[in-house]
Amino acid sequence: MPVRVVESSAPSQVSGANSGKTSPPACTLLSVGQAFSGTQNVSSLQKDEAWRVNVRIQGCDLEHGYLCGTMEALNVPMADTPVVTFWEGEIVDTINYTFFTGKWEATPEDDKKHWDKFPSFSPFKSQVEIDGGKNVDLSNYPYIFMRWKEQYFVNVGTDCGLTIAGFYYVCFSCSDGSISGFYYDPNSSPFQKLELKSTNDGRSGFSFSSYELQ
Repeated sequence: MPVRVVESSAPSQVSGANSGKTSPPACTLLSVGQAFSGTQNVSSLQKDEAWRVNVRIQGCDLEHGYLCGTMEALNVPMADTPVVTFWEGEIVDTINYTFFTGKWEATPEDDKKHWDKFPSFSPFKSQVEIDGGKNVDLSNYPYIFMRWKEQYFVNVGTDCGLTIAGFYYVCFSCSDGSISGFYYDPNSSPFQKLELKSTNDGRSGFSFSSYELQ
């Protein structure tokens, strides 16, 4: 949910999906109720800036490559309170979704540039460059690749000075529950990095305030 800076936009492409493969393995650290905390770097050419961020998983359906949750950004300069958004995610499983986004103004070139920033992506780079990785087997890979798209603001209005027009490229580690991501929006500062770590088991430690999702 970065501050928007005007740049040029890019056209979207049509994505593909495949069938007949095995879904990513179930991971206890990627489950309903699990919480994560960390930072999002929103630095620009004018100044260095990072927001504290908390995320909680509200729904997860590996079979259909879907998950959703809430994201809370703290110490946002133009907001009087923490800003909470609801997001929905696509799990790259080459069954329901490939590495090519095909929407949200992301071209295959944008996809490749962002995925390439994750070291765990390197084994699939050559195949993804061909067809988005339609035939890549991710069923036993210790990392899960996702896209998170914020859908709406939960506790503030759209005039809060932030934008949720873009989305996050996300890499999740099944071994320790750490998350790294990069925000993409052609009208925002590029490659804003999201870094989160699992907070206990999601049932203790940090917890969100009570918000009603509609």
